Amino acid sequence: MSMWSLISNSSWVVLLVLLMLVAASVVSWVMIVQRGLLIRNAQQTMLEFEDRFWSGMDLSQLFRELQDNASPDGGLENIFKAGFREFSRLRSQGTSDADAIMEGTQRAMRVAISREQEKLEMHLPFLASVGSTCPYVGLFGTVVGIMNSFRGLAQVQQATLASVAPGIAEALMTTAVGLVAAIPAVVAYNRYASRVDSLLASYETFADEFHSILHRKVHSRSNRPDAG
Repeated sequence: MSMWSLISNSSWVVLLVLLMLVAASVVSWVMIVQRGLLIRNAQQTMLEFEDRFWSGMDLSQLFRELQDNASPDGGLENIFKAGFREFSRLRSQGTSDADAIMEGTQRAMRVAISREQEKLEMHLPFLASVGSTCPYVGLFGTVVGIMNSFRGLAQVQQATLASVAPGIAEALMTTAVGLVAAIPAVVAYNRYASRVDSLLASYETFADEFHSILHRKVHSRSNRPDAG
């Protein structure tokens, strides 16, 4: 009745189910750790960038510094760079329409936010799939194991607990492994999805605030009286 004996005496269908569940659990744990590190770094770099942005530093200087020392997980930095780059490009082209400049800037920041969303949400659907399907896969293994147990009982004259227990334990083992694989994936998905939504809300808020700053800047320049 040891765990190893139950596994070694299992049918090939039950063994295949166990291998699938173990593989899904290992992959999901790798993604859980990877997603956790990425989201934590994104939150940390966001707080650091907000301190620099609201410190009163010149936006052009901040843009040049970010160009030289870009953070790979700096979502807010990428949104700022995308917006300021498009803003500077349109102004350097001599575009006199302030609304056109702001529309192009806002469009560039929306694209940057979409890219950051794709980066943050990567692998989360896999965790959701593991959490929702692994219990059913384990249940399938349990059903197959119980079927094998009853088929074995049909070949004996008298059914005893000793003859029934190994088959039932083998059958329930796949359900247990399925739950072990599914529970961490579900917990991680719910936690990471909430943190990603919080990050994206912060990105949207910053984009609106940055848009307002650039809007005042471009309109104040366009409303200046001509020197002549």
